[in-house]
Amino acid sequence: MGSRKCGGCLSGLLIPLALWSIIVNILLYFPNGQTSYASSNKLTNYVWYFEGICFSGIMTLLSMIFSALGIAFSGYCLVISALGLVQGPYCRTLDGWEYVFEGTAGRFLTDSSIWTECLEPAHVVEWNIILFSILIALSGLQVLVCLIRVVTQLSRILCGTYSVIIQVTDPQWHLDLLHFTPTNQDPMTPVERV
Repeated sequence: MGSRKCGGCLSGLLIPLALWSIIVNILLYFPNGQTSYASSNKLTNYVWYFEGICFSGIMTLLSMIFSALGIAFSGYCLVISALGLVQGPYCRTLDGWEYVFEGTAGRFLTDSSIWTECLEPAHVVEWNIILFSILIALSGLQVLVCLIRVVTQLSRILCGTYSVIIQVTDPQWHLDLLHFTPTNQDPMTPVERV
């Protein structure tokens, strides 16, 4: 009973996590709320992997049926988002459009003084850091939720927590079961009521 309630609760949790992943991934296409960068293909290349829309979003909604696939898809989103975060944004610098922080192995994340090297889009470094971090957190939660669902489902199957319900249809048997007193006599012999 507890695992059924837990499974239902986890299923209900996956829906908002998937929807938020889709929304956050869509926001990555519009740095600082502007559409011009998406139309001119001047976005971080990891945005184009659709990790939040397809894999942590739509596929996770379907994964309520296939929890194991939910782990894989959400894990994909987590890894790609982490790579996008460490690589840094694709932005215009004094030398043109480039991944200016690509060789820093993520050190730019803690040194905000160099973020000004990205001239355009405005605030793209903060935008990418915040949104990729949110995708990492959401997909990490989804991996945990799906993993718990798989473990719960496997334990119910392997440990036999499914119960068999016996329905008593004869009222006499019902009364006999209520007044049952263990004896040494044959189990098929009716017990006399005292």
